[in-house]
Amino acid sequence: MKKKFRIGLLTRVIIAILLGLFLGYYLPESVVRTFLTFNSVFSQFLGFMIPLIIIGLVTPAIAGIGKGAGKLLLATVVIAYLDTIVAGGLSYGTGTWLFPSMVASTGGVMPHIDKATELTSYFTINIPAMVDVMSSLVFSFIVGLGIAYGGLRTLEKLFNEFRIIVEKVIEKVIIPLLPIYIFGVFLSMTHNGQARQVLLVFSQIIVVILILHVLILVYEFCIAGAIVRRNPFRLLWNMLPAYLTALGTSSSAATIPVTLKQTEQNGVRNEVAGFVVPLCATIHLSGSAMKITACALTICLLTGLPHNPGLFIYFILMLAIIMVAAPGVPGGAIMAALAPLSSILGFDQEAQALMIALYIAMDSFGTACNVTGDGAIALIVNKFFGKEHNPSVKED
Repeated sequence: MKKKFRIGLLTRVIIAILLGLFLGYYLPESVVRTFLTFNSVFSQFLGFMIPLIIIGLVTPAIAGIGKGAGKLLLATVVIAYLDTIVAGGLSYGTGTWLFPSMVASTGGVMPHIDKATELTSYFTINIPAMVDVMSSLVFSFIVGLGIAYGGLRTLEKLFNEFRIIVEKVIEKVIIPLLPIYIFGVFLSMTHNGQARQVLLVFSQIIVVILILHVLILVYEFCIAGAIVRRNPFRLLWNMLPAYLTALGTSSSAATIPVTLKQTEQNGVRNEVAGFVVPLCATIHLSGSAMKITACALTICLLTGLPHNPGLFIYFILMLAIIMVAAPGVPGGAIMAALAPLSSILGFDQEAQALMIALYIAMDSFGTACNVTGDGAIALIVNKFFGKEHNPSVKED
């Protein structure tokens, strides 16, 4: 009997991206709008499923970990928050070194932004989530800890069975449709030529930001690799499908299924991965913090606003907390960041408009950095709270 040939997720995602970038120049508007319609409906379904994924994975994970769940939660939050702050600090330090000369080379004048004309879907279906993301996290913590400390076996069995339903939806529906969704995203971006003017004006700074986000991933996995005593670049390579998926979806939460799968492939226990990955999709925003800090510093240089170290340290500390209010929403981080940008850095409406345009132009890269880094945090947490050795994982 011949073995059935299957194309892996990584290959499908790469094909979807390349086709979207190529066909966006040639397909008529009617075809592009058809894929936008699919994306509109699918994104609504993802929005509906994301809180259920968190409840279905986090609750039984906490219950399965037992009384150590409280320590696991604290460790994950502290590591994620510190990493986000370090990423923002690295961005500010690099920016103060390189950006002044780059801004001067462009004339140091705030460019005018023309809003891109975007195609719309033929129709959309509103599928509101039964509960929002933060509520689902709080619910999962309360119920999971209650099961762990109260020994509530009936409730534990109920959520274990609910986890099976969620996992089947991920495996049979979300994962197979993600490449089509990613294709539609890149098809639309190519067809519309979004933020082209901003990309041209800030091309040098964008290159620095992209290099920075690679450096962040390297140091995250070098630290994780040193702690778990495994090859950091092999671990990082295993997370590539999650990186590319986030590149297409621009959503940490929408990428949870892929991030979870690749994290477990790196040898993280199912219970730990099911806890850390959905949680970090909400609280770990190192790539977004890096990008927002770099863009904010650029605007400050262009407009003559203060940008001293003390001011930006305060901004980064607040940014790492406030962005938690926008989990899973493509471009949501910059919307949440508008408050500290205005109140701390003094951005007016024109500066905020430029900030949004510059951020959205690179939104997916920051998200990809966020979700890939989640895998590094899961490895560290698993080392201290998982089993000492997972026999299914070979050492590199």
